[in-house]
Amino acid sequence: MASNGNGPEIIEFLPDLTTKKKKGVHRPIYAEVFTKEVNQGDAVKVIHLMVNPFSGKKRGEKIAKQAKQVFEQQSIEVNMHLSTFSGELIELAAGLTTNETDVVAVVGGDGSLSEVITGLMQVKSQCRVGLIPAGTGNSMANDLKIKDTDEAISRIIAGNYQLLDLAKVDMVAGLPGNENGELIRYSANLVTWGLGVDSTIKAEGMRWMGPMRYDVGILMAIMANNRRHATLTLDGHPIEDDFTLFLIQNSQTGGSLLPLAPGASLDDGMMDIGILKKMKRGQILKAFGQLKKEGRHVFHPMVDYHRFKTLEISTPKPTAINVDGENIGSTPLKMQVMPGALKIIR
Repeated sequence: MASNGNGPEIIEFLPDLTTKKKKGVHRPIYAEVFTKEVNQGDAVKVIHLMVNPFSGKKRGEKIAKQAKQVFEQQSIEVNMHLSTFSGELIELAAGLTTNETDVVAVVGGDGSLSEVITGLMQVKSQCRVGLIPAGTGNSMANDLKIKDTDEAISRIIAGNYQLLDLAKVDMVAGLPGNENGELIRYSANLVTWGLGVDSTIKAEGMRWMGPMRYDVGILMAIMANNRRHATLTLDGHPIEDDFTLFLIQNSQTGGSLLPLAPGASLDDGMMDIGILKKMKRGQILKAFGQLKKEGRHVFHPMVDYHRFKTLEISTPKPTAINVDGENIGSTPLKMQVMPGALKIIR
């Protein structure tokens, strides 16, 4: 670690010298996704299946029915809940009656998982949470190394878990121009501000392209290269400047499985942030080229990398916030890391 004067500590990465140089640098040495051991779980008797039927090109319901059949073959009681609109999984999860030995299994992507976790946190549920990936991004499934539906189902039946950090995110509800009160979400994956949100807003209109839409959206946002002024406060240390992007991560991957935070661990009690300072288009293109090459952007001279327990973002005018893949809020924003707040099936 290094320090930039009176500001927050800067995390310095070591290069993996066994890798070939790409974009001028080696691959960084990645952190362990989990730093603690797996916990032995109780036998699973009841599963609450929380389904986003629209996820992954409307494959969610089909995958859920497949999982339900397998669970019932193992004499596990299954209660299936299908969402009909964005945000409904929060209400459905908050309305569950659960025992600590139950498992709430999410069939969907990162946004569906975020909704279910938010609902469970609202009612302080202590049950285990499993993930059956059915989205287009599936960043959390990637970090959990869930390869396919069958493996996800097997892990849920086994019932073993690890404690996962969350972040409580307080922000303005709605995107700029459509603000509507306050909003609290609990993030397991990522929070993004700046060019990254601009790109996902553009990508929303290109869902027919699948994961490729993220690349196209990023390129469009880079070419626009809007000015973004903000005050970022990490653990009480304010940094005011023009910025390109904040990559605020609990997991290592995001978007179309981009390696955004090579230093992130899901259970280290902190979240990571990559700060892309104000850059010219050519510098941004180089940084994103390095990012796509196994997270080499952490070596870019205009990128600072930190870890934090509290974070705030304030801006002269409301600017958009993306939480776990969903464009749902605006600044000002406050975050508080909650160590080991969730039992995630592993």
